[in-house]
Amino acid sequence: MTPVLSALIAGSAAATATAVGTLPALFASRLKQRTQDALLGFGAGIMLAASAFSLVLPGLKEARLQGDGPWAAGLIVGSSILLGAALIMLLERVLPHEHFIKGPEGGSLLRIRRTWLFVFAICLHNLPEGLAIGVGYAASNVSHANALAIGIAIQDLPEGLVVALAMLAVGYGRRRSILVGMASGLIEPVGALAGVSLVVALPWLLPCGLGFAAGAMLFVVSHEIIPESHRQGHENFATTGLILGFVLMMLLDTALG
Repeated sequence: MTPVLSALIAGSAAATATAVGTLPALFASRLKQRTQDALLGFGAGIMLAASAFSLVLPGLKEARLQGDGPWAAGLIVGSSILLGAALIMLLERVLPHEHFIKGPEGGSLLRIRRTWLFVFAICLHNLPEGLAIGVGYAASNVSHANALAIGIAIQDLPEGLVVALAMLAVGYGRRRSILVGMASGLIEPVGALAGVSLVVALPWLLPCGLGFAAGAMLFVVSHEIIPESHRQGHENFATTGLILGFVLMMLLDTALG
């Protein structure tokens, strides 16, 4: 398969995992807060390991293969990490959105229904994952890309459930909560196509793309997921989940990559 088709399939699989994750909300109305925080931590751990093992290290390797020295490769990937984080930070400041715990952020909230504020927040979380999948398949190592896509899909399962149950908890109906949770993953195939198309068109951008996706994911982990998982006082559960997710993603990358 071409990189573009592979990225589209993998991005769609991640979106499907998000949708499947919402299905337990058909029968359950709430999740213990400490369990929710542990699941958020688990997802954060997978994203941290994916950033390191599936994005940053391959980005450094690709830069060296393109003829850059160790310092130049580090500067290229490091600068791209900063740019990726800066873009998501900018979107956070510009796009109006609302977190389940932190409340509203971003631009003007006038005339925007609260449901859409949640959708914008979830899309900001999922966009870096889609970009990472796309850039991963633009690289020459398909095994690394497969490991990354599997890890993100695993992370999306509990994320879909947390989103659906969180919307139930703030007063939305069961059908709307599940549909919004399912729809929240649709940004991932879009991001995957954008990432892979750009790098395939401009192959020299591959190290930059890998670093950029890593920076975007690192920002989401540090700015959103970890604070959300620690806000209710369940740091031990969240941290345990993070470590388990990190180790799982490391094993996937080692075994499949």
